[in-house]
Amino acid sequence: PAPQQTRAPQPAPVRQAPPQSLMSRQELQAKLLREAEEARMTALEDARRREDAARLAAIEEQKRRAEENRTVAETADAPSAPVEQATPEPVAEVDAPAPPTQAKAAPVEEEQPAASAAAAAPPPPRRFTPVSPIKRPEPAKPERAKKGEDNRRQAGKLTVTKALADDDSARARSLAALKRAREKERRAHYAGGSKTRDKQVRDVVVPEIITVQELANRMAEKGADLVKSLFKMGQAVTLNQPIDQDTAELLVEEFGHRIQRVSDADVEIGIAGDDDAPETLKVRAPVVTIMGHVDHGKTSLLDALRGTDVVAGESGGITQHIGAYQVTTKGGDVITFLDTPGHEAFSEMRARGANVTDIVILVVAADDGLMPQTIEAINHTKAAGVPMIVAINKCDKPDANPQKVRERLLSEEIVVEDMGGDVQDVEVSALKKTGLDQLIEKILLQAEVMELTANPDRAAEGNVIEAQLDKGRGAVATVLVRKGTLKVGDTFVIGAESGKVRALINDKGQQVKSAGPSAPVEVLGLSGVPKAGDQLTVVENEARAREVAAYRQEQITLKRTASVPTNFESMFSALNTTMIEYPVVIRGDVQGSVEAIVTALNRISTDEIKVRILSSGVGAITESDVTLAAASRAPLIGFNVRPNAKARPLAVREKISLRYYDVIYDLLEEVRNEMAGQLAPERIETIVGRAEVLQVFPAGKKDKAAGLLVLDGIIRKGLNARLTRSDVIVSKTVIHSLRRFKDDVSEVRAGMECGAVLQDTNDIKPGDTLELFEVEERQRTL
Repeated sequence: PAPQQTRAPQPAPVRQAPPQSLMSRQELQAKLLREAEEARMTALEDARRREDAARLAAIEEQKRRAEENRTVAETADAPSAPVEQATPEPVAEVDAPAPPTQAKAAPVEEEQPAASAAAAAPPPPRRFTPVSPIKRPEPAKPERAKKGEDNRRQAGKLTVTKALADDDSARARSLAALKRAREKERRAHYAGGSKTRDKQVRDVVVPEIITVQELANRMAEKGADLVKSLFKMGQAVTLNQPIDQDTAELLVEEFGHRIQRVSDADVEIGIAGDDDAPETLKVRAPVVTIMGHVDHGKTSLLDALRGTDVVAGESGGITQHIGAYQVTTKGGDVITFLDTPGHEAFSEMRARGANVTDIVILVVAADDGLMPQTIEAINHTKAAGVPMIVAINKCDKPDANPQKVRERLLSEEIVVEDMGGDVQDVEVSALKKTGLDQLIEKILLQAEVMELTANPDRAAEGNVIEAQLDKGRGAVATVLVRKGTLKVGDTFVIGAESGKVRALINDKGQQVKSAGPSAPVEVLGLSGVPKAGDQLTVVENEARAREVAAYRQEQITLKRTASVPTNFESMFSALNTTMIEYPVVIRGDVQGSVEAIVTALNRISTDEIKVRILSSGVGAITESDVTLAAASRAPLIGFNVRPNAKARPLAVREKISLRYYDVIYDLLEEVRNEMAGQLAPERIETIVGRAEVLQVFPAGKKDKAAGLLVLDGIIRKGLNARLTRSDVIVSKTVIHSLRRFKDDVSEVRAGMECGAVLQDTNDIKPGDTLELFEVEERQRTL
């Protein structure tokens, strides 16, 4: 049978691309890619068809040879069949192309007589005719490349012959290589050959400090090129060496890019809210701070206004914390009060109270007048620029003189209304609860004049009034909300601490869901104890809060560890090795008290001894505090706190001095006495008399006696003396014995002569001067 004739593959029609002007470059590229893909698929389909045709031809050839072998075997086994009829056709006739039906019909007609003759005889047994395996066509040997001709491109192409062959020695090109070759041809064909690309100008973000390698990555340049440019500028740097922002700007501009300067402080951009629109503002409650000297009745006045007894809970009858309370008047108006301590050590707390307030009430005792802390409160109020109302307290006492207080205020440039000024004053009595209504009226009047407003429908902002570490609740901060509304679940930042509001507790101990402007609340959910006075700001998410808090903590650490610029004062202080340090570890109940204690202890330091604060914090005394104190053998001071269960036995084992205080007076007094006890006693010299050596006599075998003339004062036996020669001290000695003529005497007065033996010295010459003095030792005080 003749092999089937395969149809030659028709070439894919070439589509005429529209002109370049009628379509964009992207559409043209997409169309060309589609046409290339269609051509590739057509070529693969044609190769598959050729492969199938070759396989079918081989199978037909195998069947034809098997049929010929079987026919020859049957003809040879038949006995009556003539030889001529069994002889197969000549090869030329067999190989001649003829239809398959005719080739099969011819032998049947010739074998009819033989078949009729053998019908009576039994058929011969059939024998198995082995079929020889068909040899696959050997792959055509590639022609040898001519000399100088590179045939490597043709060696890796896949053909039908190579696919059917079992020869795996020839390695075909990978699909990635074919793709790269097609892409290269496509670029060369459609782009008109390789072209030099234009340099891409980038916007490079450069922080304050950046390494050379990081700058190279942001510029998409080689790091070696940047190092080379820096070397030309006179800077020999490495890839990992940091450079400043100005140097980075020179590099960016040299390589043709644009620089965008950023700073680490940019993380705080947007933390402070924008100004509120006038239509969003609503009236808020005034914030009133009560200030004055200690024991002038500030807390008692607040108790009278609140109708509660707060002073009973204060240690020693003085306020050592800053408290925030809200009072609702009979008319329904709300006033927020801040109570500040009056002790001199709490100056920073008073200044903080003046900065966050709207109105200051200056409490002055009618029987005591203006005191140092009263004047300090006046200065804080003036610095803050807030209005003042003078409350003259204790007017119920017999020796009260309010008019004297008004006159005394004139020296501080405070002129009350009764004397033609603009400062309101009111006479009150916290004990008898008189004058309170007039005080509230004046507060509301002043608030109405000031037109206090705030926007409650925005993210909250506030200030920390006080912060502490509670054993069961963790870090707790008393916050006065200034703008917006603080809600449970808000994410916030306070100084270097961040957190999420877990609960809000008002001044009455009740849990609330939100706190509006001028509302004091305790906030739970902080990551640590913030500093009093830090600002609270609500942010959008926890990631932003942690980022801002981390930056602020880094700045605090950098400020604490930064080296002080060298000057003559610091150089001489470093050379002063006689300075004694008094180490101490302080733990307090609230941040404001710890701050006041540290400030007060630093103030009592002198040129000879100073306080060294090893650690100060809020909360109970822990094991780490005891370990730190044991390393320096420092006392551990607890202000309104106690050690925990593990720290107490450790302190006993390490023999650490634990001291507990609840009044700042006692703490400062004891520390001052202990610091003075570490100083050597003060030696005070008093000149008693002077004498002149007239003559020297031998006294015994070794000693010499000096004949003296007392010039002034007296000479007494046992006194300390200095022997000077030409105003230069020769020796320092003691009067061992004293004689006048032959009698021993205890003292000799001025204008008289005597003889004296000096102890431990014989270097005496006529004309020397003997100066006698007494030494008195006194205990040091600070």
